[in-house]
Amino acid sequence: MDTIPAVVPPLPRERIWSRNLPPAMAVAWLAAGWRDLLVMPAASLAYGLIVFLVSVGVVAGLFALGWDYILFPAFAGFMVVGPFLAIGLYEKSRRIAAGEPVGLGSMIFVRPQSGGQLLFTGVLLCGLMLLWMRAAVIVYALFFGLRPFPGLDHITSTLFMTTTGWAMLLVGGAIGGLFAAFAFAISTVSVPMLLNERVDALTAMGTSMALVWNNLPVMLAWGAIVLALFLISLVSGLLGLIVVFPLLGHGTWHAYRALRP
Repeated sequence: MDTIPAVVPPLPRERIWSRNLPPAMAVAWLAAGWRDLLVMPAASLAYGLIVFLVSVGVVAGLFALGWDYILFPAFAGFMVVGPFLAIGLYEKSRRIAAGEPVGLGSMIFVRPQSGGQLLFTGVLLCGLMLLWMRAAVIVYALFFGLRPFPGLDHITSTLFMTTTGWAMLLVGGAIGGLFAAFAFAISTVSVPMLLNERVDALTAMGTSMALVWNNLPVMLAWGAIVLALFLISLVSGLLGLIVVFPLLGHGTWHAYRALRP
């Protein structure tokens, strides 16, 4: 008579994506980014100045075209494509670590190991940003109907002095948070990874999402730092981007190196 084999509990699986990093490590990434910024700081600050000028040009274009109603979604969308725009800063940090010469030219004319896969990722992030901006317009229409945008001089009272405005802020914030979280998860590691490694875009984005999800405490801390510094840049009339953008770009490279050694 055959005996039924004993039930054996499954062996514990190794968590290959977890790095067991404390949340305080996010501050260390920021400090490492600051050290990279101070290596030939003119190159990083010039890069930040270019980002600032492009941002001002986009804002001016929105006002000139009468599209000021998408200004706030555009600011939020900037955080979606920000990791792709920082590719030159990742290149500078990579060169510093490798002992290679650093210059603004090498930061602008980057030759990623993944070739065109990096451009494909950039196109996907731009598409995600445009999708968020369209969703923001739909949210506004759902709460305020087809009324024209009241203009920036009346938007504060419209949003913060009415129950409809508060409801729109809550719903729009929740939807925007989902877009931001998804963009953060797929791009924080994938863009530096595509620069430094020969890998396809979908694999890089999947790897990025797995690393973010399995190291959630430290990545939430890093996301909070990114958001806080970006808000400071907005309060300064975008002038803060000249320093904040290079600082976060260099810090993100160190986040990538810590998560994918």
